Amino acid sequence: MPEVLEILALACTGLYAGYMVAFMSGVMPALKEVDDASFTLVMRAVNRKVPGPLFLLLFLGSLALPVASFFVAPDGRASGDTTLMGVAAGCALVGHLITSGGNVPLNNALESSKGRGDERGARTAFEGRWSALHALRTLFAAAAFGLVAVAVTR
Repeated sequence: MPEVLEILALACTGLYAGYMVAFMSGVMPALKEVDDASFTLVMRAVNRKVPGPLFLLLFLGSLALPVASFFVAPDGRASGDTTLMGVAAGCALVGHLITSGGNVPLNNALESSKGRGDERGARTAFEGRWSALHALRTLFAAAAFGLVAVAVTR
């Protein structure tokens, strides 16, 4: 069972980090090229669709599985590998705190600005801060994945 948790932690953190990188490297740069009304329309739609079952599974699993792997260590795991798994869980937690304390409130503010007729203002209040927070949480997601990968493969 511990090895299964490690493999699931590796898969979940990797898929989640990949999702975050793809969004940062593809979606947001593409949206930089559109007008304000299109930007806010698309981001509102994305913010409504993203928290679906698959995303939530990756989001929650990328934290829960490294935590579980930290506490349910396989026989023979070196203490350094356990430490790596714990640090990976810490990175995932920081990323989740950035999401819940930063990105989600910005998503909610963007949604609540709908219909006010100031798409430029809504975009200005959202895009820069959201992208900076997203880059930061992507860094923590990638770090969590890297740490899990090293812990699992040693």
